[in-house]
Amino acid sequence: MAHLLGGENLSVTFATRTILDGVTLGLEDGDRIGMVGRNGDGKSTLMRLLAQRTTPDSGRVTKRGDVNIGYLDQSDVLDADLTVGTAIVGDRAEHEWAANPKIREIMGGLVGDVDWHANVHALSGGQKRRVALAKLLIEDHDVIMLDEPTNHLDVEGVAWLARHLKTRWRPNQGAFLVVTHDRWFLDEVCNRTWEVHDAIVDPFDGGYAAYVLARAERDRMAAVVEGKRQQLVKKELAWLRRGAPARTSKPKFRIEAANEIIADVPDPRDTVALTKMATARLGKDVLDLENVSLEFDGGTGDGAGGKLFSNITLRLAPGERLGLVGVNGAGKSTLLRLLNGDIAPSSGRLKRGKTVVTAVLSQDVKELDEVSDMRVVEVIEREKRSFSVGGREFTAGQLVEQLGFTKQKQWTPVRDLSGGERRRLQLLRLLVGEPNVLMLDEPTNDLDTDTLAAVEDVLDGWPGTLVVVSHDRYLLERVTDHQMALLGDGKLRGLPGGVDQYLELREAALAAGTVSAGVVGGAGSPTAAGGPAATGSVAAGSGAASGASEAEKRDARKNLNRIDRQLGKLAQQEEKIHADMAAKSESGDFDALGELNTKLRDLLDEKEALELEWLEAAEIVGE
Repeated sequence: MAHLLGGENLSVTFATRTILDGVTLGLEDGDRIGMVGRNGDGKSTLMRLLAQRTTPDSGRVTKRGDVNIGYLDQSDVLDADLTVGTAIVGDRAEHEWAANPKIREIMGGLVGDVDWHANVHALSGGQKRRVALAKLLIEDHDVIMLDEPTNHLDVEGVAWLARHLKTRWRPNQGAFLVVTHDRWFLDEVCNRTWEVHDAIVDPFDGGYAAYVLARAERDRMAAVVEGKRQQLVKKELAWLRRGAPARTSKPKFRIEAANEIIADVPDPRDTVALTKMATARLGKDVLDLENVSLEFDGGTGDGAGGKLFSNITLRLAPGERLGLVGVNGAGKSTLLRLLNGDIAPSSGRLKRGKTVVTAVLSQDVKELDEVSDMRVVEVIEREKRSFSVGGREFTAGQLVEQLGFTKQKQWTPVRDLSGGERRRLQLLRLLVGEPNVLMLDEPTNDLDTDTLAAVEDVLDGWPGTLVVVSHDRYLLERVTDHQMALLGDGKLRGLPGGVDQYLELREAALAAGTVSAGVVGGAGSPTAAGGPAATGSVAAGSGAASGASEAEKRDARKNLNRIDRQLGKLAQQEEKIHADMAAKSESGDFDALGELNTKLRDLLDEKEALELEWLEAAEIVGE
């Protein structure tokens, strides 16, 4: 594979803290790399260095002369005074870009529901993000670098972006580097993972699931990572193998290794015990919405006005864990406000159990403004000094440390916390208030993958009714037991098939023309303005080039079956050699032991070559 760009001995220091220390790495054709690490460990800094947007204190970045790099910054970089159309295509005549099927597909997938003539400053955060992505993706780039591209995107937008990146180039062409905390997205699009930590970068083969496995193996072998973090990694790995439906196509040789590591890891939640505890705290009645309709004039923040809900019924049981999905503007946050009693329905009623105590984690966490002068640990100690979580007793300091606040950070004033730290603190503050119904509105915003795992660990032992609104499908599958969807038609629908079923329903509705790509369309959208036909964020891309012909995919599937059989035979041979080596070792026959060791090395080399061949074939098939 051809080398595209790289960094040599990159070092960066801010004040007295070293962010990167002698890092050397590079991107080659075919690389699909995801960067993970704690907030503040240097992921965005490294990306800006490789994109040559900033310079290192020492070291250098080089790239092949003809390489074109596209870069999406984490912050909003669009000119607020431009119209949407001008921000995306500039001054180019319509016929120059509207005839390009690639550009039409991108427009339909990202901005089909955005007013083509609206000024950028009038757009929502999610719309601005999609406009910025469209502006980047319509250009021809050899390398694309995306810093938190899934921020503000709904489930469909994330799915569309994943599909686009997987089909944008042929398998051995182009490269992208992405920083995101969306673990489903990392697993879906990446073939390599870079972990940025302690001023260094550790590379791993595979997406997020493979990274979790490799990190667990590394931690076990090195025996230097504290037990608390290792247990979280193992618990995350257990979820990847036992619960996540999209990961069953992983290589069998990786599945076997994962199963060995997690053999002694219990299920993430003891559902029976938690339900029993929740019933004791809540009784039989929790929150019921009965034949509720809601009409509003645009003041709720969930759309432009009209009828949002139409005769919906929702009954929450003790210990129930419900995930809510839907396009931006479908009414998810408003539904939480209805359940919490913040707003009254236009018709129907809310029935609330006598012992119900609710708590809501809002998107903007303004609730912390009243304690901005207090320190982190003081905010928690004001509620209580000791807490019971999952049957274990914690002090306030231990509890905040579990969610990533070091002993030094615990004494930081709330006003000095980052966005992710504020969300962590507010979640803890809600939990220690001992609610029995917890509602989380986009809880993953600004949280890194390690912190998300810690949050999930805390929620696993929380005995109450949980309602989660999130575009992070990994989180929904991980912490909730079932999901429901607001499809933008005023109805609430159950999803026995999970998020995948929701995407299928949206795709079918878009294909039938019964719903728009987004809840709020407009006469000034690209379609109405004479621009490209907007097919919707799920349907868009279905006709894009797959990167491999059907004949190539058939051959690849045959190879996968052949390699699986060969790997199975090699596994049996390896087991027999190990048994023979044990027997020869006991008898003291060291000559025979040496011969067996040579056979074992040859077998392992053959196994490694087959595994690489398996991965190449799987990439062609799309697994």
